[in-house]
Amino acid sequence: MTEIGLLQILIYLIIILLSVKPLGSYMAKVYEGDFKFLSSIERPIYRFCQIAPQQEMTWKSYLSAMLVFNLTGILAVYLIQRLQNFLPLNLQGFTAVPPELAFNTAASFVTNSNWQAYGGENTLSYLTQMMALTVQNFLSAATGMSLLIALIRGITSSESTNLGNFWVDTIRGTIYILLPLSLILAILLSSQGVIQNFKPYQKINLIEPLNYQLSITDANGQSIKDEKGNPKFENKILKEQIIPMGPVASQVAIKQLGTNGGGFFNTNSAHPFENPTPLTNFFEMIAILLIPAALCYTFGAMVKDKRQGWAILLAMLIIFIPLLLGTVISEQNGNSALPSLGINQIAYPGLSPGGNMEGKEVRFGIVASSIWATATTATSNGSVNSMLDSFTPLGGLIPLWLMHLGEVIFGGVGSGLYGMLMLVIITVFVAGLMVGRTPEYLGKKIDTYEMKMASIAVLVMPLIVLVFTALAVVLKIGTESTANPGAHGFSEILYAFTSMTNNNGSAFAGLNANTSFYNILGGIAMLIGRYWIAIPTLAIAGSLARKKVIPSNPGTLSTHTPLFIILLIGITIVLGALTFFPALALGPIVEQLMLWDQYGH
Repeated sequence: MTEIGLLQILIYLIIILLSVKPLGSYMAKVYEGDFKFLSSIERPIYRFCQIAPQQEMTWKSYLSAMLVFNLTGILAVYLIQRLQNFLPLNLQGFTAVPPELAFNTAASFVTNSNWQAYGGENTLSYLTQMMALTVQNFLSAATGMSLLIALIRGITSSESTNLGNFWVDTIRGTIYILLPLSLILAILLSSQGVIQNFKPYQKINLIEPLNYQLSITDANGQSIKDEKGNPKFENKILKEQIIPMGPVASQVAIKQLGTNGGGFFNTNSAHPFENPTPLTNFFEMIAILLIPAALCYTFGAMVKDKRQGWAILLAMLIIFIPLLLGTVISEQNGNSALPSLGINQIAYPGLSPGGNMEGKEVRFGIVASSIWATATTATSNGSVNSMLDSFTPLGGLIPLWLMHLGEVIFGGVGSGLYGMLMLVIITVFVAGLMVGRTPEYLGKKIDTYEMKMASIAVLVMPLIVLVFTALAVVLKIGTESTANPGAHGFSEILYAFTSMTNNNGSAFAGLNANTSFYNILGGIAMLIGRYWIAIPTLAIAGSLARKKVIPSNPGTLSTHTPLFIILLIGITIVLGALTFFPALALGPIVEQLMLWDQYGH
């Protein structure tokens, strides 16, 4: 790794860490009701929606409000897509989105997944992009943060059934945190060339016509093959090009800050209108980790022990940094298959010393692409500035395994930290068994009920990923969507269901996921992955809130010490490794071994 690459990573991490305390402290004050400077906006919303802001909710009431709110969002996003040909701001005259795809997209954006089985600029009108997708980028992120705050209140409450008010938490998270940050970032991005307009698409004539071959497909979008089983192509001449327009900067800002990740364009943040310069690339990478990292400090501030937040953040960093370095090194080492094909893995001055540049933008290079790929899968962001399908097998394994850890290494805004707190509860329980004491966390006893709920929250994701991957692998309807045979094709399917169930949204992109099979099964995976973790989390919050706070004593396990951090890291890694190692061995691991066997190191 070059000095420039290390400096790039160091500056990135320093800026993230410097923002943790001020932003985390601000968010804690927002949810504790200390800030009222937007009350002139807040109060009318309460009146219009008939919300009683002082009314406290039990965990079941909080859960019911969240589920009703999210179900309404799914229906709204679905209907807007199905009716977009009758709605305004459809300058390109796009038809209604097919039912299965509309369901998948609605489930995707409401669950903060932003998995996209479509090309945005070729499928969705400006109104759909804004009213359906961008709105849900705000609301799904605010929902995740609200669930975290409810869990924190459950930990800090004593002999109570109240967890706050879902509506108040969601509104405050939106207007005090997400909207201001998105406005600032959107202005910065627009100043660097990210477009923001309502113009019709622009048509230009090419100076030099382009000859190319286009795959012939049937009505379902499947490739038509000849008698030998090879895809059929037809020759085309491209004389003009359509340049897409749209309100892009506003969507890009919240997609990064809310760890949503869905792009306005099909190529996401590799598109020059979404991410035109190295500076916009750096702004967007900062935005991906900004809120998830700061929420660790918010947690510490709200439980009145900031050491707890720093301990969790440190555990996340200890896992994240080696995996980030591993991705960079793997990609800079290059692909051993390329030289045998006569491809020179040349060096790009100022960007990299050579290596695997396939699928990467030369304006970003290997280091920035690797940072992005690692950050986007450590969080549940899912946006991409390079083609993950073109990463080396080991370079692609690391983002995949980061999701296999349960999206708890930073994770989605709110959802990542409450997922990590489930692992904290398991760690406390295991440590209690090791020393023969009743496990406690921040003055609350961890009983059988909490362990059952935490176990459900931790195990539901691996169960769905492995079962759905197995279905796709054994059914022809699942395997015929892969672009590659063998180990890499398996990795494409495994990555897809890992991404959807973890509400990430990124993809290897070698899989044709816009089929009825993947749209329906993927939509179900995203719904289960979101709500069957959220429900146990709120159940634990309600259970802890009813308990008395037990004063610490000399025998109490400290949960901010290096020993506990090591235990937490061990539990996190062991669960991910034991659960998914057999599947990874069939995909990226065996693919890397095959490369070494055929082409050497």
